[in-house]
Amino acid sequence: MNLHSSKLKIFRAALFALCFFVSGFSVSKCYAESGQKNSAADSSEYIRTIAQIFYTLQSRFVEEVDPETLYKGALDGMMKSLGDPYTVYLDSKDMRSLNDTTEGAFYGVGLSISKRNENSADNPAYVDVISPIEGTPGYKAGIQAGDKLIEINGEPTPEMSMETVLSKLRGPKGEGVEVTVLRGKSVTFKRTLIRDLIEVPTVEFGTIQSGKNLYGYMKLIQFTPDTVPRAYEAIDSFKEKKCSGLIIDLRNNPGGLLDSAAKIGDFFIDEGPIVSTKSRLSYETRSMNASPDNTIVKDMPIVVLINKGSASASEILSGALKDNHLAYLVGERTYGKGSVQQVMTLKHEDGIKVTMARYYTPSDTNIDKIGIPPDKEIALSPEYTEEQTKAFLKLGEDDVIRKYVEEHPNMTENDIASYANLLQKDYDLDARLLRRLVRIEVGRTKDPVLYDLDFDVQLVEAMKVLDQGDFKTLVKSTKTLKELQEEAEAKAEQEAPEQKK
Repeated sequence: MNLHSSKLKIFRAALFALCFFVSGFSVSKCYAESGQKNSAADSSEYIRTIAQIFYTLQSRFVEEVDPETLYKGALDGMMKSLGDPYTVYLDSKDMRSLNDTTEGAFYGVGLSISKRNENSADNPAYVDVISPIEGTPGYKAGIQAGDKLIEINGEPTPEMSMETVLSKLRGPKGEGVEVTVLRGKSVTFKRTLIRDLIEVPTVEFGTIQSGKNLYGYMKLIQFTPDTVPRAYEAIDSFKEKKCSGLIIDLRNNPGGLLDSAAKIGDFFIDEGPIVSTKSRLSYETRSMNASPDNTIVKDMPIVVLINKGSASASEILSGALKDNHLAYLVGERTYGKGSVQQVMTLKHEDGIKVTMARYYTPSDTNIDKIGIPPDKEIALSPEYTEEQTKAFLKLGEDDVIRKYVEEHPNMTENDIASYANLLQKDYDLDARLLRRLVRIEVGRTKDPVLYDLDFDVQLVEAMKVLDQGDFKTLVKSTKTLKELQEEAEAKAEQEAPEQKK
């Protein structure tokens, strides 16, 4: 068998696998459930045509063609044709990166990102920052959830594929990557990020004293296989210390494994659905239900902190607790990713990631592109004017905080406050933010603190909610996501006729 025929057979096999996706399914069953008008015979004809084009290009194109180039191009094109940013082709390098992320360690800049497939002059497909991972180069450089990377090493990102973006951001430890960041509609700035070991943490926890009350504080950073046992350990610790309330921090949690989020939800929910997935394929449609045997927290007031960096699996957990009237949500509206992906490994250590279903909260609500609103909305920091944003960026460029802290080791809280007041004379910024920036720099040479009550107004608000008492009445008065969406739809219908007048 020659190389051409061998590669052609591999290509046909890959197309066949993509068409039917899960081995063992018959043609009739696959198409009966798909609801597509095209018959299996029509699809077979498409596959034969693509294979013929593959062979023609390889054998007759004016220059010699690497069959792997055609193979990757065909798979990448099929994925992009669906218009779903989460359905993508992953080459061997991308698959290794995905495994590194799942296993919890890799060299990179520490940004959780997403990217649309569609690109146009009116709506460029920039790289969206979902959230920075705390303590990483991206976090330390001040990149925030909602920022956009418009260039990497001077190259525009709209034309880049997601795998190209990842290959540029990840790489050898100690090497720099220059990114151009767009914040808001018009403010742009450059940052050089030095790649470092990114250890994806899962759970951090401790306690917070509020007057006579002791509360458990559990920060879920990402949902991996390790998240469930670590969360169990945290809750066990809170019970031993007789905490009277619990704060679950899901801010800037980009998601992860759906099963992990569901299992943690089962710690709190006695019965009924935690999350359900709906697909056109029956075997992808299922409901993950709570069991009383797994409930380890009962009758404990719970506040969940959310923001625009809370996505996917973190929305599953917060939505499940909200719909069951078990938690009160504080912060800002979440990201709004309501779909479920599966990764399929192909024969060349590459693979595809495919959106197989959409998930629904217990009130039968999908929050894709909508997000989850908090019960008490409070911004972590005020909206800055363009001039204040420029002042913030200039502060970073001047690098005065780092230099000052190096020259003044062992700064106390009083020292931090005094220096922040001095900074405010040159930089028109909130003193609370300036104290936070100085505190972060001081903390680089010490063990990081779990929370910052001086800066974190959302966390302080969560404590106030728990302090006020009669939590059951408060949480029972909140509306489910279904009720909120129905209200929004009714309001939109009422406003539509007014707009036509």
